[in-house]
Amino acid sequence: MGVARRNQKLMDFTTGIFLPLLFGGAGVFALLRLVRRIQARAYLKDAVVVITGATSGLGKECAKAFHAAGSQLVLCGRSAERLQGVLQELSAAADPLKNGHKHHTMVFDLSDIKTVVSAAKEILSCVDHVDILINNAGISYRGIITETAIEVDRKVMETNYFGPLALTKALLPAMIKRRKGHIVTISSVQGKISIPFRSAYAASKHATQAFFDCLRAEVEQFNIEVTVVSPGYIQTNLSLNAVTSDGSQYGVLDKTISEGKTAADVARLVLNAVGEKKKEVLVAPGFLAALAIYLRPFFPTVFFALMARRARKEKKDKESKPPPPPPPP
Repeated sequence: MGVARRNQKLMDFTTGIFLPLLFGGAGVFALLRLVRRIQARAYLKDAVVVITGATSGLGKECAKAFHAAGSQLVLCGRSAERLQGVLQELSAAADPLKNGHKHHTMVFDLSDIKTVVSAAKEILSCVDHVDILINNAGISYRGIITETAIEVDRKVMETNYFGPLALTKALLPAMIKRRKGHIVTISSVQGKISIPFRSAYAASKHATQAFFDCLRAEVEQFNIEVTVVSPGYIQTNLSLNAVTSDGSQYGVLDKTISEGKTAADVARLVLNAVGEKKKEVLVAPGFLAALAIYLRPFFPTVFFALMARRARKEKKDKESKPPPPPPPP
């Protein structure tokens, strides 16, 4: 067991025994929150943080949150121009901690494993080490299983599963050597339950959940943290950029997404989860989704019936909608 982990366990033991005696119940909770906040601030300040999918949505908001916390950033995405735009926003933003770090950008496509591995080497040459990796980038899917080309399933798995795995594995040896590091993966509620017409996406997130649960157990001995964050719906372009059965872009902003939590709110939750070294975070999925998560293991027959009913309703709704107007000549 590392020195840092021993010290943390000693602090937890000490606060658990003596604080209740000194301050009473309410005072203890308030003091513990303050202690955790101070620890989190120290943990994040000057940490080297790699964020994938940093050009928009949750990744961009995470960049803002970790920048404000004093971290040094390596922002990753597929567009050099958009990454530079994020850097300009960060430099123009009010900075209470006066973040003086030089941030870096890295352009690569997560679905291309070879470029992922070479990008990881370049990242380590730029910043020497990585303290926190946030696997955020991903792609969604909308379609019927029987109509979906296997190439579409493969594309979603390459981006959502194999890409983050390749980046994690490429950066992990350096973390193990330092006996220090934190790997964060943005999964989804659909990593816990599957809903109709999201098969490729749900499958990739189920696989992600399983892999990082295994990783957490295996790297604990090296003092490396693993956090899996499972949000419900977030106000991003996820559905607009989703792929369909034939690989084309879905191009529709789902109502559930437009009414979801803001990306900024979720980014703050991610920041807090990392600062407090939480193992897993389920981000306010809403009553029905939360109910479904517990129905699946404890009342599977009810869950299956509800999902079948949902599939029939969605199919009927889709068939009743008028076809989109033809494109102009």
